[in-house]
Amino acid sequence: MRTSSLLSLAWALALLASSSSLVSADVVEHTFEVANVTMTRLCRENVIAAVNGILPGPTINVREGDTIIVHAINNSPYNLTIHWHGIFQFMSQWADGPEYVTQCPILPGKKYTYKFNITAQEGTLWWHAHSSFFRAWVYGALIIRPRLGHSYPFPKPYKEVPIVLGEWWNANIIEVEEEATKFGNSQRLSDAYTINGLPGPLYNCSQNQTFRLRVRHGKTYLFRIINAALNEHLFFKIARHTFTVVAVDASYTNPYDTDVIMVAPGQTVDALLTANQAVGSYFMAATPYQTVNTSVVPVADTTTTGVVVYQGSTSKKPLMPTLPPLNDTKTANDFFLSITGLAGGPHWVPVPEVVDEHMFITIGIGLDFCDLQNAKCLGVGGFKMSANMNNESFVLPQGRGFSMLDSFYRNANKGVYTKDFPDQPPFVFDYTNPSYINDLSVAFAPKTTKVKTLKFNSTVQIVYQNNAIMGPENHPIHIHGFNFHVLAQGTGNYNASRDESKFNLKDPQIRNTVAVPYAGWSVIRFQANNPGIWLVHCHIEAHLPWGMAMAFEVENGPTPETTLPPPPPDLPTQC
Repeated sequence: MRTSSLLSLAWALALLASSSSLVSADVVEHTFEVANVTMTRLCRENVIAAVNGILPGPTINVREGDTIIVHAINNSPYNLTIHWHGIFQFMSQWADGPEYVTQCPILPGKKYTYKFNITAQEGTLWWHAHSSFFRAWVYGALIIRPRLGHSYPFPKPYKEVPIVLGEWWNANIIEVEEEATKFGNSQRLSDAYTINGLPGPLYNCSQNQTFRLRVRHGKTYLFRIINAALNEHLFFKIARHTFTVVAVDASYTNPYDTDVIMVAPGQTVDALLTANQAVGSYFMAATPYQTVNTSVVPVADTTTTGVVVYQGSTSKKPLMPTLPPLNDTKTANDFFLSITGLAGGPHWVPVPEVVDEHMFITIGIGLDFCDLQNAKCLGVGGFKMSANMNNESFVLPQGRGFSMLDSFYRNANKGVYTKDFPDQPPFVFDYTNPSYINDLSVAFAPKTTKVKTLKFNSTVQIVYQNNAIMGPENHPIHIHGFNFHVLAQGTGNYNASRDESKFNLKDPQIRNTVAVPYAGWSVIRFQANNPGIWLVHCHIEAHLPWGMAMAFEVENGPTPETTLPPPPPDLPTQC
């Protein structure tokens, strides 16, 4: 029997187990009202749009098998959609959330109810607005615990602690995006990073805006770390303490001990920490990792901090960890390459052995022509900044009447997208050669809305290859609707004859967002067992409007249970 058939059987059994255990499943219902509120950070008042008046928004706590219902009420002045980052959305594809892809936006004054089931997933995920930069304000944690009667595959922690890393602007983030889009340059840098919405005392006028965690000596805590920052990879450390990583992207891992955690935008890390140091207070800190030429893409090189305070401590001054430098690629790569999956653990899926579709996708920053009549664009050389995959710079189908998923469902494309995304780049070159930095002859890519069509249940293997055009960078690539195995990663140009021997087919990490290394490559593999339209994009937020995206069109399966269901009656349809 083919491995893909075995995986389909495993998925069917998981669904059967879910349906037969409904007695232990709940319906978890929330109302999310998105509206303007005034918040003060860094001694400045700023009007932002937030969920239920708080930042981050509400944490959703569920168990595997539960159903989530969220009534999203848009009382903000901006268009809104919400994405449930990492949720499979099997048979609830209309709830995935990216605007113009699976739905039209929820217009100001309107509402929409998201409903979906949590099946065969445990760990830390998150939710966020998927209306471009709006997610700087609208985001929160989504925590999935085991079903009642089931346990973690590691010792039960004394307490669980969500750590949501974000960014704060002393500005209207929608106006920041509009300015960057108009003039084609990198957007204004954030004024602070945050831990659970608070910048911490290293910034001016923020002594009283610090996240504090009180711990008991000898107890073990599960840190659920989410990188909700718009644009930056972040190192995370706690002075004099070490972690044991036990999950990434809601997939269990073999235990990995480390004193530093690297988390790319969109990723999550679950890590155990034992409070085993001298009674006192210790800074937790997050600081950026960035390698791209800062003249092309600047970086906010600042540090956010919180405080871990032991019960009984009289310390007035927390100890500060030694943080990696801004461009510490070795520490970042060491972390990513050290993670392996917990083969045989809860919800483990073996690596598919037979590959039906091979793709090689180059990713990188580029340029677009300036379209301003009476002003100069502010990107490199007076052009607009752009980005692409396989020399196709993706454009969301705004104003085309249908979302991409609606077009797929009706089999009525009407110019919403085309089905010719290439399996290979149009030309081969020495992708990571630094001589291509600022080489205008290879920097331009056409603006298109293209998808790759996949047969239901086909197995897809993708090589993501960074290129050096405009400068190499670590790109976090997120695939909606699927988890995937990360078989191997490396630096330089991928070479199958050399690098296939590095594939981990036994216990690779399973993720929904892979950080493709600086000047390097990643190989992933997944089974296309989820019909619909699924966005694939870089989770550095500036790179999605620049065009670093594409989509998969996964065809319907042979049964009603593997066919895209009809859209909900209240689905927004004004695109």
